[in-house]
Amino acid sequence: MSVATAWGVDAEEMAAAYPCDQVAPNPAEVWFRAVSVRAPRPTTFRWLCQLKTAPYSYDLLDNHGRPSPRVLTPGAEHLATGQRFMTIFELVDFGPDDHLTLRMTAPKAVAAFGPLTLTYAVRDGGSGTTRLVVKLDVGEAGDGLLCRARRRVLAWGDLFMMRRQLTTLRRLAETAAAEP
Repeated sequence: MSVATAWGVDAEEMAAAYPCDQVAPNPAEVWFRAVSVRAPRPTTFRWLCQLKTAPYSYDLLDNHGRPSPRVLTPGAEHLATGQRFMTIFELVDFGPDDHLTLRMTAPKAVAAFGPLTLTYAVRDGGSGTTRLVVKLDVGEAGDGLLCRARRRVLAWGDLFMMRRQLTTLRRLAETAAAEP
């Protein structure tokens, strides 16, 4: 795997099962992204729930220039399947303080990027840390040459955006954990 398809993740995390595997059992490709967070699981998961309100990446590019909130949005932690996340995803499964599993459902996004299902998993990292691991099931097996070429470009674009998203969520969770 290249850095575009596996960033910050270890072999054990890549070998683990994730809920997105049940939603998209036959993806064309699998990508991973991960960061360590110096915050407890509930704090990290609560900031992950903020993805209901904004993407927390490059706001100029993916949030129409609106800044993603830097304080917790009341009620964002109340989850139900079918809820919108980051405007183009739908929540299909979740476990409190454990994971969010999303599927891209916005027609224009699916047309542009192809099918995409992902799980944001919050795991114990040891030594007072949490691991925030994302597994992305991308495309469908049997896609043609054009779809494979699109995924090559998408992998790098996703890495660029998701690296920013995960490091932003890490910083916000660590700041919250440090507060009295």
